[in-house]
Amino acid sequence: MMRTRLWERLFSGLSALVIEDVADGGEIVRVSARTRDVPVPCSVCGVVTGRVHGYHGRTVRDVPVDGRQVVVRVRIRRLVCPVLGCTRQTFREKVPGLLERYQRRTTRLTGQLSELVKELCGRASARLARSLAVPVSYASALRLLRRVPVPEVRVPRVIGVDDFALRRRHSYATIIINAETGERIEVLPGREAATLEAWLRGHPGIEAVCRDGSATYAEAVRRVLPDAVQISDRWHLWHNLAEAVRKEVAAHSTCWAKAGPPPEEGRQAATTRERRQQVHALRERGVGLRTHIAEIVGLIDRHGLTDVILVGHSYGGMVITGAGHERRRHVRQVVYLDALFPSPGESAFGLQPVLRDACDAAAALRPEQEAWLIPPFGFETMGLTAADLEWVSARARPMSRATHEEPLPDPVSSRPDHRRRTDGVQNRPSSPALRRPRAGAGPGS
Repeated sequence: MMRTRLWERLFSGLSALVIEDVADGGEIVRVSARTRDVPVPCSVCGVVTGRVHGYHGRTVRDVPVDGRQVVVRVRIRRLVCPVLGCTRQTFREKVPGLLERYQRRTTRLTGQLSELVKELCGRASARLARSLAVPVSYASALRLLRRVPVPEVRVPRVIGVDDFALRRRHSYATIIINAETGERIEVLPGREAATLEAWLRGHPGIEAVCRDGSATYAEAVRRVLPDAVQISDRWHLWHNLAEAVRKEVAAHSTCWAKAGPPPEEGRQAATTRERRQQVHALRERGVGLRTHIAEIVGLIDRHGLTDVILVGHSYGGMVITGAGHERRRHVRQVVYLDALFPSPGESAFGLQPVLRDACDAAAALRPEQEAWLIPPFGFETMGLTAADLEWVSARARPMSRATHEEPLPDPVSSRPDHRRRTDGVQNRPSSPALRRPRAGAGPGS
């Protein structure tokens, strides 16, 4: 009697059955049970009967106990329908709430696994279920996930519509959310007006639509819901406001410079004025890419250097390429250290359009007399320590835009013997000519 009560408490989820025995199988707890001897209705005509025709065994798994699997062997009765005209003469009795047709798990175990796969999906849920003593394959986990009924979402009064990229520049989709709670309602393929129109026609009752500035969505909402209020979402409002303010400030940059407070007197102010004079002197002299190339060529000529190895970093790749073209007989090797790798006719801005856009945006926020300069920036992304960053920032100087806008001049004669790039792979080309890497070749190939 005590053992029976213990089983009833330990396996309370099997209360619809009569537990006859529990066996310890090591990692598996085996339970033998049978259905109760009570009349049940026929599955077709509904007439109650208790006449037994035979017995049938089912093996199902239940929730684990003490970290071990539980396997239940259930003996189920096959009953005889008392109605002679019934199309179902014999039928197996059902155990509602515990055993479902064609299932090898109890209802409560299936419910727990369904909650697990809803959170983790296939392979991840299969790995976690194995550690919970409920081993399932990832395919079984996906089947459970597909059987989970999709909850019916009530269409709200205010919805939000926006598009997002599944694969940028290739594939997009449209997401619809509850604008009041942020709950996702639907994801539609593509971002065409016809797709949104079809969805809106099938979900009446929408009073307001929060959207971006897309004319496609606006036209779809106007056709289906002419009385609905269309609202611009918060992010686009702030974005458009910021853009308008930036353009207005840039248009009056000279006025802001004149209205600013006078520079403070002292050593730092004197140094700033001196640097400003030097920079404007360079502008009057027309300093550009050709100026830097001429300085390297002049240095080689003045000292009569031979077997020169030119090393360039970043923009320096433009300079050493031009100097190598000019003095090919004096240059033995050209080394590109994470530098630009140009061909004749190419400019630094042409090789780096992102840098050109950044410089244009920075120039729009500076006074007109300084718009021709490229300020030093980007040191924060180089992984420098605080001390090194301070040292570099204090010594960095602006550059003339002409250095990046001027194209590399054509060589006046044949090209230098060798070039080498040191941004990953070092290979010496078989031909003595300067040339760009072949398509598909590595750096310096």
